[in-house]
Amino acid sequence: MTLSESRPNRRAYLDYNATSPLRREALDAIRPLLVEGLDTHFGNPSSIHWAGQAARRVLEDARGTVAGFFGRKASEIIFTSGATEANNLALTGVTHHPRDANRRLVVSAVEHPSVLAVADRLAGLGVDVVRVPVDHNGAIALDVLEQALKTPTTLVSVAHVNNETGIISPIDAVIRLAHEHGALVHVDAVQSVGRIVPPLAADLISISAHKLGGLKGAGALIARSDIPLLAQNLGGPQERTHRAGTENVVGAVSLAAALTASERARESERERLTPLRDRLEATLVAQAQSPGDVEIIGAGAPRVFNTCTLVFKHIEGDTLLQALDLEGVAASSGSACSSGSLEPSHVLLAMQVPASQALGAIRFSLGWATSSEDIEHLLDVFPRVYARAKRAPGTRT
Repeated sequence: MTLSESRPNRRAYLDYNATSPLRREALDAIRPLLVEGLDTHFGNPSSIHWAGQAARRVLEDARGTVAGFFGRKASEIIFTSGATEANNLALTGVTHHPRDANRRLVVSAVEHPSVLAVADRLAGLGVDVVRVPVDHNGAIALDVLEQALKTPTTLVSVAHVNNETGIISPIDAVIRLAHEHGALVHVDAVQSVGRIVPPLAADLISISAHKLGGLKGAGALIARSDIPLLAQNLGGPQERTHRAGTENVVGAVSLAAALTASERARESERERLTPLRDRLEATLVAQAQSPGDVEIIGAGAPRVFNTCTLVFKHIEGDTLLQALDLEGVAASSGSACSSGSLEPSHVLLAMQVPASQALGAIRFSLGWATSSEDIEHLLDVFPRVYARAKRAPGTRT
């Protein structure tokens, strides 16, 4: 029997925090550029001839759409290859600008690796980096943040919604404290856009197309025009000289279309997906063989409606993921950028989850194409998946 023949007929994709299928709205927006526009919109947007200017008009329309959702000027939208690049540009571009006298960066302990890795690198280059802890509910310690801000600080970087747990940061309080102490604020809004109100008061905001249902390889850094920002990609004058290189017109259009669709459907999706997420959690906890075998991470904290992270205390998360995959269920053990690692999640460790238990974490994340049938399929196969995983070698007791 081949691998494809062994796959189940029914599949359920429950890993939207890692990536989303392409939305119909995004496909409809880019199709004219890829098909009908082959003879008209193929130009380099930096060229002054008709082909370049046709592409330029499409690019600027997309820029204006993104700007409108965040209440910004179109000139404040810097298109990038994704949120990782946007995060890199925000942190390095601000702290390394010649006008920055403080060279001090404050981040939370539960940031995405594309923030924490940059912070570590900046620390090695002489930037004073402070990591602020979180409590057991994943909320940044505001008292520690306020104390840290008493030393002149260049930038505070905090994710609006944690990608592993779905926990919502007290971002308004973070922004208020930072601004009161003269610091800029960067918000990684990858997991919050389309789910809760965007952090409009932030100075810099990172977003990603593929997390919203757009194309991979596209994103944006929304940056106030008066913020000194040192370019990381050098070459041409594209993106207000902040990001050299020929612009990805198709990717930008997909971002604008996916953002529009996500924001328009925000409330209806909250009403539709919340009961599905709640049913998933309640049933999986009930299906555990013993009380206390399963813990819902962030159950007492504000969370976005699409994300559920469970810790199975006697099973390796990777073992459970593999068993789920054999039943056609796609989930994750945490951040997609580190999934597959046998190291416990730094997010869960920061939330005081014991390392032995953090290894049993599974994240289910729902999205625009998730149906009740997807949830029922998971709930139908889970008892045998759970039993199989508990019998696997290396299962903790």
